[in-house]
Amino acid sequence: MKLQFFKYQGTGNDFVMIDNREGTFPKSNTKLVAFLCDRKFGIGADGLILLENDAESDFKMVYYNSDGNQSSMCGNGGRCLVAFANQLEVIKGEATFVAVDGLHHASIAEDVVSLQMQDVSEINEKTNYDFLNTGSPHHVQIVSNLEDLDVSKEGKKLRYGIYGKEGSNINFVHQEDQAVFNVRTYERGVEDETLSCGTGVTAVALAMHNSGKTQSNHVTIGTLGGELQVKFNKTKEGYKEIFLIGPAKLVFKGEIDVES
Repeated sequence: MKLQFFKYQGTGNDFVMIDNREGTFPKSNTKLVAFLCDRKFGIGADGLILLENDAESDFKMVYYNSDGNQSSMCGNGGRCLVAFANQLEVIKGEATFVAVDGLHHASIAEDVVSLQMQDVSEINEKTNYDFLNTGSPHHVQIVSNLEDLDVSKEGKKLRYGIYGKEGSNINFVHQEDQAVFNVRTYERGVEDETLSCGTGVTAVALAMHNSGKTQSNHVTIGTLGGELQVKFNKTKEGYKEIFLIGPAKLVFKGEIDVES
């Protein structure tokens, strides 16, 4: 069987996109998803995303990690899916879509997608790190040696050592300026460092504001794959009107032979 796919990336976080509005993709086939995401034998990606019909919104997002399992919200994946929907003419510049964590609003202008994330009402402050959920769970920790840090090794230690089998994404942070931070992220499900993580970038911005490291509600976050912006409002109930902003681009499209 020939499967048509599109490859997108957002600040180096890359995804296989499949138009599944006709419902033909075998969604329970974890081996197939893992194969498609495999960089040696398949297409290669940090995750796979299905665009599906939804009765209440423009479309539905179904996200898989590269290990083949469906997972929690992916911010860069959501931004790339908006770009994909726009390219398919499912939307025209504005979108409302449903993901595993609920309803999202987004807009796209050229290659830049602004994605509204879910409100965050709780940030758990620990001695050396913060923990919060921005659609996916995130550990945020400031380090002094970000450039030289073995993120895969140290991230794996924390991912399993603190959070066990269910795990958490691990973000290591260095402050560059009053409202500028750099981050490197170990992602669960990928089980390695990725070039960028949208929900991680969002978590870093909120955690740095909550801890007083920045007073700004418009933060720039540098990742290995490029820069992202996070805008938000702080209220008595927590953080609201959170927007993750950055590029989302089509890399290539094609067909791949898979077992039916």
